[in-house]
Amino acid sequence: MSSAADIRGLTPLLLSLNAGYVDTAGFLALQGLFTAQVTGNFVTLGASIALGTSGAVAKVLALPVFCIVVIMTRLVGSVLSRRHGASLEILFTLKVLLLIAGAFFAARFGPFHDDDSWQAVLTGMTLVAAMAVQNALHGIHLGKFPPSTLMTGTTTQIMIDLADLIYPDPVAQGPSGSRLGSMSLNVVVFAIGCGAAALLFLKFGPWCLVWPPLLGALTLVLRLAGSRRDEDKDGSKVRANPGLDSGKTT
Repeated sequence: MSSAADIRGLTPLLLSLNAGYVDTAGFLALQGLFTAQVTGNFVTLGASIALGTSGAVAKVLALPVFCIVVIMTRLVGSVLSRRHGASLEILFTLKVLLLIAGAFFAARFGPFHDDDSWQAVLTGMTLVAAMAVQNALHGIHLGKFPPSTLMTGTTTQIMIDLADLIYPDPVAQGPSGSRLGSMSLNVVVFAIGCGAAALLFLKFGPWCLVWPPLLGALTLVLRLAGSRRDEDKDGSKVRANPGLDSGKTT
């Protein structure tokens, strides 16, 4: 990558790729459990009750687990920011560890024939927790980028911007070309993640969940590299102008 800004711009795309992959792989491996966009489980819960299929326990637990983990992520992030100032990288690491645990459970206990079993519920809630951390850190630290897990709002905004390009509103400000491109790319990358998960699930079954930890680790490494470049850049500025450093310490 040519600069730290390029690396930071790649981070939300990797998060979207990971979200599409984990959501699809979890849905296929755990009989319709949404791990990234958990409110979708209301629909699949209704289907489970109506059709008498398994998996209702995990779908009931998904939303409260998600909410608790988001709250805890926010609280932990606030504490880390005050004490260490590197909360984003630590939260990325936590997400990777949860994805590793979810992949281990899926490979160890899967395939799941009874999705109300404790093994299936444990696997599903671990993946839900991982994606809750991702949702939280995106909302806290990457809010200027399109959401990485929910594409409905992004797609809606894309269509609104396209309509404004076709027939501009003379009162409202016209859509930004860079925003339209960024949102469109985000949706495409999410879809690629979904397609890749489906193909790999057909080939490897629950073992396809070993890939998200690797993708998460790549994202973390790139993020750390971007932070290091920022630090080197700041250090170069201080060496070029020592008055900047003395101004901070006085």
